Amino acid sequence: MSKAAGAPDRSGGPDHEFIIIGAGICGLYALHRLLEMGRDVIALEAHPGLGGTWYKNRYPGCRFDSESYTYGYSFSPELLQEWDWSEHFAAQPETLRYLNHVADRFDLRPHIRFDSVVRSAVFDDGAGGWTLELADGRRLTCRFLMTALGLLSAPVKPRIPGIERFQGTSFHTYDWPEGLDLTGKRVGVIGTGSTGVQIIAELAGQVAELDVFQLKPNWCAPLNNSPITREEMAHIKAGYDEIFARCAETPGGFIHGPDRRPFHEVSREERLALWEKLYASPGFGIWLGNFRDILLDEDANREFSDFIADKIRKRVHDPVTAEKLIPKDHGFGVHRVPLESGYYEAYNHDSVRLVDLEETPIVEINETGVATSAGQFDLDVIVYATGFDAITGSYDRIDFRGRDGVRLRDKWADGPTTYLGALVSGFPNLVMLGGPHSASVATNFPRAIETSVDWAAHLFAHVMALGYVRIDCDPDAETEWTRHIQDLYQRQLLRKAKSWFTGYNPNIPGQDRTRYLIYTGGAPRYRRELDEVAADGYRGLVFSSPDEVPHLTSSEGVTS
Repeated sequence: MSKAAGAPDRSGGPDHEFIIIGAGICGLYALHRLLEMGRDVIALEAHPGLGGTWYKNRYPGCRFDSESYTYGYSFSPELLQEWDWSEHFAAQPETLRYLNHVADRFDLRPHIRFDSVVRSAVFDDGAGGWTLELADGRRLTCRFLMTALGLLSAPVKPRIPGIERFQGTSFHTYDWPEGLDLTGKRVGVIGTGSTGVQIIAELAGQVAELDVFQLKPNWCAPLNNSPITREEMAHIKAGYDEIFARCAETPGGFIHGPDRRPFHEVSREERLALWEKLYASPGFGIWLGNFRDILLDEDANREFSDFIADKIRKRVHDPVTAEKLIPKDHGFGVHRVPLESGYYEAYNHDSVRLVDLEETPIVEINETGVATSAGQFDLDVIVYATGFDAITGSYDRIDFRGRDGVRLRDKWADGPTTYLGALVSGFPNLVMLGGPHSASVATNFPRAIETSVDWAAHLFAHVMALGYVRIDCDPDAETEWTRHIQDLYQRQLLRKAKSWFTGYNPNIPGQDRTRYLIYTGGAPRYRRELDEVAADGYRGLVFSSPDEVPHLTSSEGVTS
């Protein structure tokens, strides 16, 4: 089957050469690259509009916590020069406008099928490709399937008795109602992760009463956001090459790189001076621009955690509340660090109450609100900021079946197994973009996404040039990569975390244990791993030509 851009050839072959599931940051760039290569490709988007997480997350306070100008795509010099960011950390509406601009700028929209919820994706060994069943009954086939499902796109509500009984308005943050007016309302927010932190800071003083139900506190640090002036934007545009070069060399893919000086060889006075500077600086510098040893050495981590704890005590007027907001079960940076704007000051409002669920757990949700062991909290609105079935959840919600009908969710029952975070043995012609075990999770997402998509594009160019019809990975290569992921965890304090970085979510049955979900070796190392595999003739991958797949006719082979 020889394909170029244009109408698909339906005479016996699949409907499309490529199908991408998802049209967010990752899916849009993958779509652009494949169209640029002249391939027959469409993207299936579950929602009515593009943007993925930036389409769905419309809650108050939703914004970047990485610098806007490093979050945007870097592949087009023209795009970089024509787009102006208004803030150092852009809010959701601006980000969504940017992504729509990108889609129109590169004519991607005609190749996206909206309102297309994929229920199942089954590899047909006889046809040598994938069959997708959609929620509306449509059936689509393709030779190669690419997933751009999003890391945090499978929302989870808590398992609380009576949750369906509440007579007021309730919803997960992922489903924030458009046009919702909370003026004069009694609002309860359950959850204090990154999303909850942003919402609480935004709503404090804006609603009649705000009750925050906290299971465990997180270490948070100031975002220190500010507008980008015209002069600053011009300076940024002139320096994009240097900015992205800097991002390429840091472990997190951000402009913030670690201080590699041995922690204990730096004087206490110097350490404090650096920490004060970082605390007053914008972005993730406080986490990623700090001493490297803070994420590796327990004594160093404890000392810095004490520094942040003192900051919390100074910002929260009530000392009892302040202590409840200081984590006791993990050190700073072991979980993902929420960046905030006025979060701690929110608790200085008379209308805001912190409910410590470790002391007074929720008994039930009833018709009028939340009942804890300490009493009843009557509410008009309940907001569930209870997070997501991270990374693998979006895969579990689609019935992926590989060769011999093996279900992906069964193969991953004890945790994901992948090769390079991109392929799964026994699931031919499936390439994951930003999936588990890739660097997309623990690093600057768009920078890592461009790495993964570009690598996949080169892989497909190799496939087309040699006329292959099937890609799989060697089971031993998958086992070795999965073991490599586990070994990386053991070198960092992250291994002790109970967070979505370690696949922990008490609201999901079976996820009360550590699962190794992310690549923690840093973006440069991950990029080297990918490059070395490609340079070695795609070591660990198994390719098949048409004559090795007898049921395919020569006319069904993929050519360049």
